[in-house]
Amino acid sequence: MTTTAHADPPRVGIVGTGGISRAHLPGWTELGAELHCYSLTGAEEFAAESGATTHDSLDSLLAAVDVVDVCTPTPAHPEIVRAALDAGKDVVCEKPLALTAEESRDLAEHAERAGRRLFPAHVVRFFPQYAAAKRAIDTGAVVGELAVLRFERTGSLPDRSWYADEELSGGIVMDQMIHDIDQALWMAGPVQKVYAQQAIASSDSTVRTAHVVLTHRSGAISHCRGFWGPVGTKFRYTFDLAGDGGHLQYDSAGDPGIVFDDVASARQSSGDGFLPDVSTLRDPYAAEIVEFATALRAGAPTRVDAADGVLAVEVSRAALESLRTGRSIAC
Repeated sequence: MTTTAHADPPRVGIVGTGGISRAHLPGWTELGAELHCYSLTGAEEFAAESGATTHDSLDSLLAAVDVVDVCTPTPAHPEIVRAALDAGKDVVCEKPLALTAEESRDLAEHAERAGRRLFPAHVVRFFPQYAAAKRAIDTGAVVGELAVLRFERTGSLPDRSWYADEELSGGIVMDQMIHDIDQALWMAGPVQKVYAQQAIASSDSTVRTAHVVLTHRSGAISHCRGFWGPVGTKFRYTFDLAGDGGHLQYDSAGDPGIVFDDVASARQSSGDGFLPDVSTLRDPYAAEIVEFATALRAGAPTRVDAADGVLAVEVSRAALESLRTGRSIAC
């Protein structure tokens, strides 16, 4: 993979100027990036907020930048990512990389052939609570060997019409739960089989809950639950990680940080600590963008790469196949 000599400050092209582009903006602003944008709608408003230069075509934007940040709806990702790679640009792409495992793999292989880097924006890896839990797992000093992992993510259906169309968004599993599927893979490793169920409210088809159970090759079991509630449902995320050495829990509703049981507390007090002060931590979207940009300059690895993005799509698609067939799906 080629190390890229980018301009300093970086010249960044944001494609798609909906809500997620605003989440990415603080990171690029922190880096002092020269911003460019292209979007079918909303580019002028985004430019007024960000100081970005607008472009009337993707080709025009690609000619002006070094890095492309793809913030469009999911169905548009593959075409834009390929065009950016073919133009010699490194790419940040919102999750999921694509709607199918085959197309996701093709994008990762395309990046390899082009000698460019493709970063899937799995931002939950940059949330401090999850990152701290991952460090605890990797040291083995707090949790020990993982046995059961539980992840939950709650909110309401996003207010863009395409999210409600499962052919366009992949539904709650591909759009929302993919974050927790990625966490399960990050923390407990490869998956052997996947089983999923979903319930949709008879009175409102936008209200639904999905459950996905992952059997890891290590023998650990992950349970992911996603819920899209009625409009106004408060966003909430939790995890509960149990191993033979201890237990870690987090619930954003109370934001208590990570809670240790007695065994884990005893182990933690004897070590040098891993939990940061969450009251002073920065925006995880900004942390994600800055890590990507720093890695591009140095040719260094990041905590998430194209292969991780592909794997998350593969497991999510297996979950959707399980929903369709009612069977466990081998991975």
